[in-house]
Amino acid sequence: MPKRHGFTCEPAELRSLAQTVVDHARRAGASACDCDVSESYGLSVTVRKGRPDTIEHNRDRSVGVSVYWGERPKARRGHASTSDFSPAALAQTVEAAAAIARHTAQDDCAGLPDADMLAWQVPELDLFHPWEIGTEEACDLARRCEAAAFAVSKKIRNSEGATVSAQHSQFVFANSLGFAGGYPATRHWLACSVIAEDKGLMQRDDWYSAGRVPGKLADPVALGRYAGQRALARLGARKIPTCQAPVLFEAPVALQLIGHFISAVNGGNLYRKSSFLVDSLGKQVFSPIVHIDERPHEPQAMASAPFDEEGVATRSRSIVRAGVVEGYFLGSYSARKLGMKSTGSAGGHHNLFLRSEGPDFVGMLRAMKRGLLVTELMGQGVNPVTGDYSRGAAGYWVEDGEIRYPVEEITVAGNLKEMFKQIALIGSDVLVRSGRASGSILVENMTIAGD
Repeated sequence: MPKRHGFTCEPAELRSLAQTVVDHARRAGASACDCDVSESYGLSVTVRKGRPDTIEHNRDRSVGVSVYWGERPKARRGHASTSDFSPAALAQTVEAAAAIARHTAQDDCAGLPDADMLAWQVPELDLFHPWEIGTEEACDLARRCEAAAFAVSKKIRNSEGATVSAQHSQFVFANSLGFAGGYPATRHWLACSVIAEDKGLMQRDDWYSAGRVPGKLADPVALGRYAGQRALARLGARKIPTCQAPVLFEAPVALQLIGHFISAVNGGNLYRKSSFLVDSLGKQVFSPIVHIDERPHEPQAMASAPFDEEGVATRSRSIVRAGVVEGYFLGSYSARKLGMKSTGSAGGHHNLFLRSEGPDFVGMLRAMKRGLLVTELMGQGVNPVTGDYSRGAAGYWVEDGEIRYPVEEITVAGNLKEMFKQIALIGSDVLVRSGRASGSILVENMTIAGD
């Protein structure tokens, strides 16, 4: 079987390496073991003000091994890793993991997943679409993207650069239960960030496009132009008086709101009681219009995966239905801590879709009538235990359903419990980023701190 494009190993070689590690661990006396063998390569270039600023070729490889000493509930776990694929290095890595396991405390929740939860049958998700782009071609693409941003206006006077990146990876995961699976995947992106200036005052904004398939990335000229338009529109920003008003979160920042929910129902935070949504399963957390589904088997999607980092099979499921929480995000360890079953979420979620049945972006502004459109959030002012929310923001003031002027140096504040229940509309202006899809989100009322 030929090698896959620029990889140094054939898939069968990765599988053989993983099995070698597992076999060595069992011979060393481990009660259980799992192993991840991976390699990746790629190219990233950034052009700034028409000239190449950075050119990076990356090539990485890794073997990570977890060894379990003793059976549950008296298991001990040790982990070690190496970038050396030689037989001697693999043996040393297993021995290092075993030594750690023998000297750690017993943990009644440590251990491999249940065998019946593993992905013994793996669907084809079409995740590998190589982009064999050369350095000169990548620089030219980034240069055209940035030039389009500068062409928007003479007020676009500086740039943080336009970046083109093509990344390729493959891996095999195996464990001592007999499971072995893996696949190649690609991640490509194009980004542009520019600075507008007028009368000595500056504003920056950016935009990016990411995907598995290079041909489905945004047109570089259109992306650069949009980044420039966003930066230009922010010139002349002003402060506003402190008030209570509706807040419309533009789709990119609306995705951050969904991120706070994901963190709050993550198994690690739940069993540590470090979440404002402890024991929220089956309870009304959002307004009734909110529905969130997880669909891990979407072809070519950025967060698609047939199994999680433990080999547990992923499946489509409802996370929130009519505002009621129907699912957590659990790996095997956190599931055992909570007396539940893994949801195939070790390592994160897989393609979350917030049902977006409201109007388009213009319609969302009209529905809000008067209030704040937030296009950027700053700072880390979220308390994960209480849900208290206070973040620096920038955006636009809206009157009579239309944008009137840009605003800056403000803070939007509330509590996530209340904000989730006050979601009044979810727009059809859907954006997909970081494995999450959502339109803009209108929250009925928040405190906006300004002058």
